[in-house]
Amino acid sequence: MTDLQADQVASKTGAPPTDARVAARAWLEAGRPVAIATVIETWGSAAVRAGGQMAIAGMDEFQGSVSGGPVEADVIAAALDVIKTGEPQTLSYGIDDETAQRAGLACGGKIRIYVSRFDPKTGLEFIRRLDEAAANRTPVVVTTRLSDGASEIHDGATTADPAIAEAVRRTRSAVDKSGEMFVHALTPPPRIIIVGATHIAQHLATMATAAGYDVKILDPRTSFANPARFDASQIVTGSPKEAFEKTPADPFTAVVTLSHVDQIDDEALTIALNSPCRYIGSLGSKRTHAKRVERLKTAGFTDAAIARINAPVGLDIKAETPGEIATSILAQIISAFRKAPE
Repeated sequence: MTDLQADQVASKTGAPPTDARVAARAWLEAGRPVAIATVIETWGSAAVRAGGQMAIAGMDEFQGSVSGGPVEADVIAAALDVIKTGEPQTLSYGIDDETAQRAGLACGGKIRIYVSRFDPKTGLEFIRRLDEAAANRTPVVVTTRLSDGASEIHDGATTADPAIAEAVRRTRSAVDKSGEMFVHALTPPPRIIIVGATHIAQHLATMATAAGYDVKILDPRTSFANPARFDASQIVTGSPKEAFEKTPADPFTAVVTLSHVDQIDDEALTIALNSPCRYIGSLGSKRTHAKRVERLKTAGFTDAAIARINAPVGLDIKAETPGEIATSILAQIISAFRKAPE
């Protein structure tokens, strides 16, 4: 067996299943074997990075993608053989510039795709374990032995294996140095917790959702945080302390304070600074932030801890309008998530 990639689209609880995973689960629940094709390596330009997957149950029954064009037609044919024999296959494709576009590549490149069979009983249990981890925002790493498809799910939050921990830290899927194992990191979708249901927050929530982030709007002021201004599923009311109990700031979370109310922002920043969240940003001028720093020092935070706060928040692109400021904030958050944590 091989693993199924958790999507990076936002949800209330964690990463929702991809189309491939949904389809695979339905076929397995119906008692049918399924082949899973996984991109395990790429060189050059590739439309789907390592970890991308397709589920196949028949010639006209498939979901997901591993590249596109003629590559996928060949993968489907190989998958049908794998379903029949149970023997996994590793497929390699080198594509020149002339045919790259038809294959889903911007220019020439190479890809390796691993195809293995899921049987109804064991495969369904495997998918359910991945779904449970996703719902709980628990990072997992699936290691798959390429020689026979044997797979194992590792808890990325508690593992003592440095290779597994590194895969989670970098959210990286790749064949290991031995060339015998595919290591697939399945981490929760990046979440942005916006504290303060302001005008800037409206723009940031819209853009961040479109970019695939799991967005939550925290504000005790229901006149600000209401369904007329925000997606109702994204609103978390109550004090920051109460709200963060419902939506914890885990290592895959960015926290941005935009309320411009000292009591609200300071309470949220205190929680964020005591958490392992990936990014912290706070709206306000340099003068405003200097006063904030003094309050946080009085509360016992060190200079090193306070330095985690990006303030004034956002990249320096001379933003002025709420939309521009939101753009600068989202760009800074994207950069923080794309850069592997120290």
